[in-house]
Amino acid sequence: MHPSRFTLAAIGGLMLNAFVWGVSWWPFRHLSALGLNPLWATALMYAVSTALILAARPQALRALWRNPSLWGILVASGATNAAFNWGVTEGDVVRVVLLFYLMPVWATLLARWLLNERLTRLVGLRLALALVGAMVVLWPREGGLPLPQHPADWLGVIGGMFFGLNNVLLRKYAHTPPEARGLAMFAGGVIVAGGVAAVLTAHGAVQPLPSPAPGWLIGVVLMALAFLAANLGLQYGAERLPSALTAVVMTVEIVFASGSAVLLGAEHLSAQALFGGSLILLAIMLAAWPRLTTPQAA
Repeated sequence: MHPSRFTLAAIGGLMLNAFVWGVSWWPFRHLSALGLNPLWATALMYAVSTALILAARPQALRALWRNPSLWGILVASGATNAAFNWGVTEGDVVRVVLLFYLMPVWATLLARWLLNERLTRLVGLRLALALVGAMVVLWPREGGLPLPQHPADWLGVIGGMFFGLNNVLLRKYAHTPPEARGLAMFAGGVIVAGGVAAVLTAHGAVQPLPSPAPGWLIGVVLMALAFLAANLGLQYGAERLPSALTAVVMTVEIVFASGSAVLLGAEHLSAQALFGGSLILLAIMLAAWPRLTTPQAA
């Protein structure tokens, strides 16, 4: 099918999702400065979105309860959001986003285990490129092993692992009701992020919820609406475009994240990050290229 306004709209939906995620570090840091930890912010933000989904699709709760296989998506999605949002708030935005986008590595390995997909030489090349890119990004200037140096680095890696698991589980259970899958993803943000925040608050590692104030309450509601729109854009685009094209368009999030961080003076983009990030992006492009060049069935 030749490009049409519907194709452009689908790409636009994916771009909206990538933009919201790419620049989300800024409002999370703003809320953190107001005393709202990103874990609590994530839980509250997704609570608003979950309430809106249940108001629009009340049958989603029953559908989720009748499909316990989707509870894995709930946990994976919740862990993805908690780790990513916490990581970009506390650490180097560019490093966290690049490490998060090792997701194809974990998705490939998990797909081999859960979906019985084959591992070919090309797959091996992609994995090697992505891992070498990660090593370049992580390589300490003072010498030593290329391992995560900051807790935020680990959060980027962990978030990418759970994002890969989330994507594989969405494919595995694609036959389940879409409203149940959507509810699982949003409810996961409430349960996982809220649960971790509560535990860490009880141990004094995270600030408790601040007193209600218009500043952070309005911020949470606006972010909830933005992420809800981003998720709808992702669903609209992913349902209408080849999965390979979806994966390529989604990597624009790296550009939005790094570009916004540099423009707003929050980070400096080093040659090391550029080179390592280029290898990771190349690995993602290689994953998509064979499918992009294969004619799609009508």
